[in-house]
Amino acid sequence: MAKTNLLAADGGFEQPCPIRDVLDRIGDQWSLLVLDALQGGTKRFNELMRALGDISKQMLSMTLKRLEEDGFVRRTLYPEVPPRVEYDLTPLGHSFLVPMQGLVEWANEHHRLVCEARAQYRNLPPPARAVPR
Repeated sequence: MAKTNLLAADGGFEQPCPIRDVLDRIGDQWSLLVLDALQGGTKRFNELMRALGDISKQMLSMTLKRLEEDGFVRRTLYPEVPPRVEYDLTPLGHSFLVPMQGLVEWANEHHRLVCEARAQYRNLPPPARAVPR
């Protein structure tokens, strides 16, 4: 996939909606969980694997690369044998922890209500179809 320049010719950003752009990146299945795991400090890849439990190596690698690309995570490679790689939050990543924690708390407090609403929605009869005249 080709990378594009984030700045448009007129000096504005190509992505017209900052909210959509940021939520698209951190709103996937794993990004918030990775950021949460890193808020306690620097971790190696396998430590993150153990902390997250059911994520595949490929998905964790892809998620870390995306978070690094967006400036949330810093990857440090130590020239050792075998190579040692560590991940930690950048200042941008740390700045995101406060709003992230608010979202996590809201989700924990309201998850039961969301699940109940889904169940109720699924049990509704299908909407009446319009009858052609």
